[in-house]
Amino acid sequence: MDTPEVRIYDIMACDVYWDFAGSLPREQHKFLVSLYPTPGAKAPDLIERITARGPDGYQVEFVNQEFHRGNLNGWIYDRTVDAYWYMVNLATGFLAPGEYTIEIEGRDGRLVSASRVQDGERSAALVASYLTHREVLARSFFPSRVTPALAKGVSLDRIVAGQRTLKELDGTDAYYIHRLAECSTPAGFDTQNLVWWDNIFVQRDVGGNRWAGLNRGKVTIRAELAAGRDYGYFVEITDANAQNETNICVFQPHQFFRTP
Repeated sequence: MDTPEVRIYDIMACDVYWDFAGSLPREQHKFLVSLYPTPGAKAPDLIERITARGPDGYQVEFVNQEFHRGNLNGWIYDRTVDAYWYMVNLATGFLAPGEYTIEIEGRDGRLVSASRVQDGERSAALVASYLTHREVLARSFFPSRVTPALAKGVSLDRIVAGQRTLKELDGTDAYYIHRLAECSTPAGFDTQNLVWWDNIFVQRDVGGNRWAGLNRGKVTIRAELAAGRDYGYFVEITDANAQNETNICVFQPHQFFRTP
């Protein structure tokens, strides 16, 4: 059987407004490269190196290791699509505008790359809107520890979650991505082991929904949750629903609830 080739599905090189609890700076950036499935092989075993490059000689190396909160640099396996993606978060401010390229060298010597252009003005506009309405947004999450508890008898495979949107508050269009894990603290939120997530990128690219996630203030969690368990979720706000079109990701504070 032939060894599969590493192929890039899409990339991100964008600003991150990191509004999670903790001491990390709010203004950050990240690089992400998502891969096509590699049937019969694990993508990390096929990769020699991954490098991101940008204006004025800027260069960042990805590490070929499992990503977690302690390293913020490595691979994540998405079992829903049987594929890997690599991400590195960098707490060194927002990106300079300009073109960024992510290049992968395979262990077979092949090189593949993809590029995008970062628009700092679009990033700044969304962050300004978010900061103006941050407190209102934070109070609007449901379910959460400050909203009424889930009612007894609620269907655990149809729980509705959400918040107010920037569209409601000042007319700003944005895209909303919901991710859910079984946990009771931010430190327990495991990106490698999500219970469910509202993958607007796949909904657009594969499902053909051009407006996936646009001003999506409410979602139905499409997973059956266990009774009497703690769950945490966070809602990411972006300016696009395609990875290579995204200039900013706003990571809002985690929310938690307990099932009856």
